[in-house]
Amino acid sequence: MRVERARYFLAAVNTGSLRSAAVVCGVSQPTIGQQITMLEEELDTVLLTRTRGGVRATPAGEALIGPFTRLVTAEDAVREAALASNGTYQGRVSLGGGSVTVEVIIAPVVGQLLTDHPGLRFSVREGSSADIERAVAAGDLDLAVITTTDRPAPGGLLRRRLLTAPLGVHTRADHPLADRSEVTWDELGQWPIVTMRAGTVLHQRLRERLPDAEATVEAMSARTVQTMVAQGAGVGLLARFDIRAPMTDLVWIPLADAESVEVSMVQRADTQPSRSSVVVRRLINARADELSSRARGQRLASG
Repeated sequence: MRVERARYFLAAVNTGSLRSAAVVCGVSQPTIGQQITMLEEELDTVLLTRTRGGVRATPAGEALIGPFTRLVTAEDAVREAALASNGTYQGRVSLGGGSVTVEVIIAPVVGQLLTDHPGLRFSVREGSSADIERAVAAGDLDLAVITTTDRPAPGGLLRRRLLTAPLGVHTRADHPLADRSEVTWDELGQWPIVTMRAGTVLHQRLRERLPDAEATVEAMSARTVQTMVAQGAGVGLLARFDIRAPMTDLVWIPLADAESVEVSMVQRADTQPSRSSVVVRRLINARADELSSRARGQRLASG
């Protein structure tokens, strides 16, 4: 099997469009359609449902997303090792993210880059999800890892979901809610709330569900939210991305009637990623998989 055919299939599933997948992969739309058809013939199964609105994976295609992803990741790892071994691996990547995604996902990736690829140069910008997406659209950033809404990506951008995180609140250990196993939006509305600033997904979620809520603090970072909660400023609305993150003197309680927060990788749709970007994307994917696996393990242990 030619690995690029698996890569084309995954791009089509992630973008929902053969045209967008062709842009991501740097080939023509007829080429990517033909190669996916050849992959289907090779496997003797239909992988994609094609409509005027785009493409989506069939049940057989869904079952092969995991194996195809591992296949493509393995090829990327081989190429990266070859580049590193002959000393030709160079490049520069500009990354963006929100305060939580920078801390939990991008920072570990940067640490690994410094260790494994000293010839690669990078920069990191932190901001609200809306600001960071605009920077990617303008070409100021190569990649971003941000929390995203269920609204479509702005024109010219591609999003690929990395993981989901449960939404909940931080309280002090002496708060009346601290001994609860879960709370609801209506119950949360009875208390002063510490949240992230406008332009973030959390701020949007709060105003959609509790438009009249008393927001005592609109913070720039998740750490500020936790610090303010610890000082008694209110209950803090946050998603929980890393189950091992320290929460000294604070209690985290899930919101029972809240949808999980999605974290996505964002890039321009009309730009072929550089070799440096491909390596960084692979490390980001690996970090997201690590966090997802850790969360699944905890759920199984507690269940």
